[in-house]
Amino acid sequence: MATQALPETLAHVPEGAADTPDIRLVELRKSYGDVVAVDGVDLEIAPGEFFTLLGPSGSGKTTTLRLIAGFERPDSGRVELHGRDVTRVAPYERDVNTVFQDYALFPHMTVGENVGYGLRVKGVPRRERRGRVDEVLRIVRLPGYADRKPVQLSGGQRQRVALARALVNSPRVLLLDEPLGALDLKLRQEMQVELKRIQREVSDIGITFVYVTHDQEEALTMSDRLAVFNAGRIEQIGAPEEVYERPATEFVAGFIGVSNVIERDGRRFTVRPEKINILDAGDDATTGDTVETGRVRNVVYVGMFTRYTVELDTGGELTVVKQNLESSPRDTLEATGKRVRLEWRPEHTYAIDPGGRA
Repeated sequence: MATQALPETLAHVPEGAADTPDIRLVELRKSYGDVVAVDGVDLEIAPGEFFTLLGPSGSGKTTTLRLIAGFERPDSGRVELHGRDVTRVAPYERDVNTVFQDYALFPHMTVGENVGYGLRVKGVPRRERRGRVDEVLRIVRLPGYADRKPVQLSGGQRQRVALARALVNSPRVLLLDEPLGALDLKLRQEMQVELKRIQREVSDIGITFVYVTHDQEEALTMSDRLAVFNAGRIEQIGAPEEVYERPATEFVAGFIGVSNVIERDGRRFTVRPEKINILDAGDDATTGDTVETGRVRNVVYVGMFTRYTVELDTGGELTVVKQNLESSPRDTLEATGKRVRLEWRPEHTYAIDPGGRA
């Protein structure tokens, strides 16, 4: 689909604003009683970025989002939006909109009325309001749906309406709190692609997306950059490929995808399952590669690939992933108990020191 020019009503980025982060968090801290939810977070997010806050439940990512939105106030630290300190500013006075997992659409209103509700509250004239609603429905690929009721829509369509309602106000920052969590897997994967497309379409007018999720695949699929949260702190910030290929800590290595952590000669290191070749025990290894031998303890057939768990002769175990290019399910499942040789290239190994840093 060709990208069309957006109307001037949605354009609001002042000249030179790209030099100032849309969001800056400085030593942000928030506690609930004895529980420290956010513990000294520093973060900068550039205009137009799709930035993801990723982490397990209780890691502090959602609290950080709520601090940006103004729904919570920090115990200490500072929240800046577009260079302005908004730490003590009310949510409705911040140039942000939030999309939640619960669509929260008004069931008695049409799609167009739901999307245009915020504009109506602001006193935007009806003709202008209708034009902006039609334009944002085009962006979310729901043209012609303005007169339908939410009950007539699928889950994915309702999520797009909720997104359109947030976008139509043209906020500088759009906050998304696990908005795809209620969708089934296939629809969630489709919406991941759609969200990224929408973000690219509106990035030229400076809308910054901040996305909260515990789903690693979502974060890797959609993000320009991401921050991995753990116990109220940020463990690593970087582009998806950087965080995946070069995890900074053992926690990141284990949380982003699947990673092996093994110890040799008092040193710990990580290697990703897909970087390991699994060969018959008698096969020759490639010169210069790291080699381990062992026995297959478990085999899991996952359609496109098979996951092997191998107990190593020198101690520990490795998970190995192999694409099912030629082998049949029967062949792979019969590999349990088989002696094998594992090899991987040295550059795919990342050492972890005793302090936990890679």
